[in-house]
Amino acid sequence: MKKNTKMLMGFSAIFIGIVILLIAATPGSSGTELTLEEFIKEPLKYEDRYVMTQGNLIEDTITWDADKIDLRFDIKDDKGNVLHVQHTGVKPDNFTEGVIVIIEGFVNKDGSFTAEKVQTKCPSKYEGEDAGNYDLETHQKLTETK
Repeated sequence: MKKNTKMLMGFSAIFIGIVILLIAATPGSSGTELTLEEFIKEPLKYEDRYVMTQGNLIEDTITWDADKIDLRFDIKDDKGNVLHVQHTGVKPDNFTEGVIVIIEGFVNKDGSFTAEKVQTKCPSKYEGEDAGNYDLETHQKLTETK
């Protein structure tokens, strides 16, 4: 076999291996993003699929077992739909009332949700103000150097 043929076969094997690893490492890319309302209507419809949804955290429902690294909580949407979530992993830092929780994982046979990934969004108090309320005169006064 020629040297060029061997190199071509080697690079092809490496390329195919990288593609296989990328496909295997991204389960979320084959998932389904749903609103909480869509998910609550027919949770068992998504039983064998990777699902992503979000809702507002209900702080009174948080159960955290640090020894087992087990987190259980409920999220709700603006229409009152509630979903029970179970997660084995680290509890996010800002896990308090008013936080939007983004969950990714699988639905159980009883309709509850097992999250593989739990993220929190910053509350709206950290977002900027409406640009329509911007006061140019006040800004200029604050930035003037004396």
